[in-house]
Parts: sequence; C-alpha cells; structure tokens
Amino acid sequence: MKNGWFDWGMGAAAAVLMGTGLVVAGVNARPVEAAVADTTPDPRLLVASLTSADSVTNVASEVKRVSILRNETLSGVLDRIGAPRDEANGAVSAAGELIDLRGMRPGDDVTAWLDTDAEGAVRLMGLSLRQEAETQVLISRSLDGKWTSHELKAKLSPGVSYIAGDVDQSIYQTATGLGAGDQQVVDYADIFGYDIDFQREVRTGDRFGILYESFEDERGQQVKTGNVLMAAMDGAALSKAFYRYTPSDDGVVDYFDETGQSAKKFLMKTPINGARLSSSFGNRKHPVLGYTKLHKGTDFAAPPGTPIYAAGNGKIVTYGPNGSYGNFAKIEHANGYTTGYAHMSRFAKGLSRGSFVKQGQVIGYVGTTGRSTGPHLHYEVYINNKPVNAMTLKLPTGRKLAGTQLDAFLAEKARIDGLRDAELVQQQMASAKPAPTAPTLVSAPAPASVTLETRNSAANP
Repeated sequence: MKNGWFDWGMGAAAAVLMGTGLVVAGVNARPVEAAVADTTPDPRLLVASLTSADSVTNVASEVKRVSILRNETLSGVLDRIGAPRDEANGAVSAAGELIDLRGMRPGDDVTAWLDTDAEGAVRLMGLSLRQEAETQVLISRSLDGKWTSHELKAKLSPGVSYIAGDVDQSIYQTATGLGAGDQQVVDYADIFGYDIDFQREVRTGDRFGILYESFEDERGQQVKTGNVLMAAMDGAALSKAFYRYTPSDDGVVDYFDETGQSAKKFLMKTPINGARLSSSFGNRKHPVLGYTKLHKGTDFAAPPGTPIYAAGNGKIVTYGPNGSYGNFAKIEHANGYTTGYAHMSRFAKGLSRGSFVKQGQVIGYVGTTGRSTGPHLHYEVYINNKPVNAMTLKLPTGRKLAGTQLDAFLAEKARIDGLRDAELVQQQMASAKPAPTAPTLVSAPAPASVTLETRNSAANP
C-alpha cells in the first residue's frame, strides 16, 4: 500500500519514533513541517505500530546505517546487514512503489531497524532510504506484517554560503575543504575557463572566492547547494570577479564582471580539461620527421578517451580521417575564425560533416591516430586561413551590457555583494562565539544500539 506525500514535525513524530526504539536522536532523523491531509493515514501512527511497547524489554533493537556499494542493489544491502530474505523482499517491494530502485547510486544512505528476540531470531522492522538530501522514504511494517511506504519531504530554508581562501594544492581541494560541493567548483571553473588555464596559470597563494546558494533543514544544517552567485579570483594571471545575472531581453543566464562584460569569450582558451601542454605553437623539430618546421597548433597530452570540446559555436566542415592528422575535425566560426582538432581516437555520436555545434559540446575523444607519438589533442586556430597561437590570442568577448540592462545588472551586483558581506559578518560573529553546549534531550526509553557501517563494511561505534 502506498501513502502520498507527508510533511511532519520533529516534536511528536520524533517522540513516537524514539519511543518505539526505532530512531535515536541524531541518527538520520531529519525534521519536517506538519501538513497531513485529513483523508490520509497519519504516518506517525503507522510507525508507532512497528513494535509493541510491552515487548520492548524482550527485544534487542539495532539500527544499522550503511551506504550502497558499487553495483549493489537494495536487496543486496539487506542481505549484507542480515535481514531475513522474505522480510527484505516485502520491504523492497514497498519501497519500489515510491522510488525507482534502479536509480539508487553508490553512496546513497540506507538505514534499517532490526529486532532480535530472546531466541536469536532477527526481524526487519523498518527501513529508511535517502536518495536526495531533502527527501526521505520510510518503509514500515505493521503488526499484521503488511509493509507500507511513506515519502517525507523536508522543509528547506534558502540561504547563501561564502568561501574564500588561498590556493594550496588546487582550487578543488581548497574549495571542497572549505565546504563547497563538486558542482560549485565545476561552475567556478566554467566561469573562469575563458580567461585562465587552470592547469598552468593558477599558482599557490592565488586567492579565490565563491558565493553560492545553500539550503538548510530545520536544524540549520546545510543539506543542499545551488547556483554560484559570485566567483572571484585574485592571482598572478587574473584579478576579477563575475556575477550571475539573467538579462530580461533574452533570458539567458550568464556571468558578468563589474562593467557588465560577459565572462564568455568567442572561443574557449583550451578545449580540453585536465590536459598537459606538451608542445607549443611555433617552429620546432618534428618528433617523427626529424626536421624543423612550423608547429601550427598547440598539443595537449591527455589520457585516451578524454573528451574534446568545440571551442566555439560553429559548423563542422571536416569530420573524418585526414592523413597525418588522423581522425580530424574542423569547425568554421564567425568572423573568419576556424579551429581544428587532430589525432582523435573516435568522434562523438550524432555529429557529421555539416553539423552545427555549440561551444563546449563534445565533438570527439583524445587518441593517437595519424602521425602521432602518443595520445594527445593537436589544436589549431586560424584567422582568415592564417594559423595563430591560441594561447596568446586576444579573443573577442561576449555580450557587453548597456543602458537599462546594465543598470539592472548593477543593482543585482549590489544585492549579491550585500549577501556576501552579510555572510562574512555572520562568519566572523560565529568564530568569536564560544562553542555551544549540547542541548538537553527529552527523556526517552533506552535507545537501540547503532552500527555505522562504512563502504568497506568496517564497523564504527
């Protein structure tokens, strides 16, 4: 049987759960707001019926919280923690009524409540799944043995978070160490990707800042992050800040500097991520032919299969084997610009000669086809059929705001700066306060023992 959406508060609901020995304060209990339809069974009553208060003294309860492993199913998880197979099948069937179990990923949380009676028999009493930070699916069993599933939606409060620091080993390590998520770092790299070659131009001691959306649950804990609102860099290669803004005339989200100039450029500086510059533009002794000739492009050494991106919007005019270039793509852009991509192992699906591509779209993958000594991308830029050095090229910029659009952007910039300044004040105040004392909890029956199992199945008390 499937129940609909439930939003329920910490007070009564948590007391019921703790009273049954199913939830221990601090173990996967996320508060949400009460809003239950009159015609819908109250999930608190269903959960309360999982065990009888009279039998608590004769039953040893245990809470096991584990993470989904690679290539593991929910049934496999329940087998791993020792749940009886028939009861596990009932719980899995009920869970499948609310969520697509095929979408469960490594690292997703699974919390199970197990009872062991005086004779050593184990019973699965309840199950909690959390695929998303703000959503929890509770699978419970009543005394008659029927399994039901309930979806609990947390009420999240929007806010902002600001991190800033000096680059130590990498921006990624520093930013995530300060609390940012992977997506914020990826967005930051995308914003500055037109101006900075992160593999070669970022130095230890360069300073960066990121202001991004965050969402907190009712305990004040950050459970979700959102868009980057402001990204700043103060380093040897560049000192600039960009702000998120959506012009009302075209509705296209972009990032602009303080003058209203878009972060986007006509062409990307490097159409590949995580590569090493192995050979620059200019005259060199050819590694295969042995004599000196003009190297018309820039070589980026990278593992085979690394994605290669279109440096800008344009039309593919060459797409296939091309002599010493191996698998080769050539894209015509506006204003007389052309880019070439050589030695690819294979081409992207769905593209062919004559296809139009967008900036950042995958067009192929790194290989070593043609006249090549190892896997790399040979990247060329031409202006009116004349080869130029892509690394020193002063590229045309994107949109420049003016008039009412610039005025609206400057107002948004001031708002974002205000959010950042307020967040900095709160951080300073928090760091000046003494550590808070632990809150007093309402008296409850003796809690179940809790086994926290890591991905390598090692128990942590």
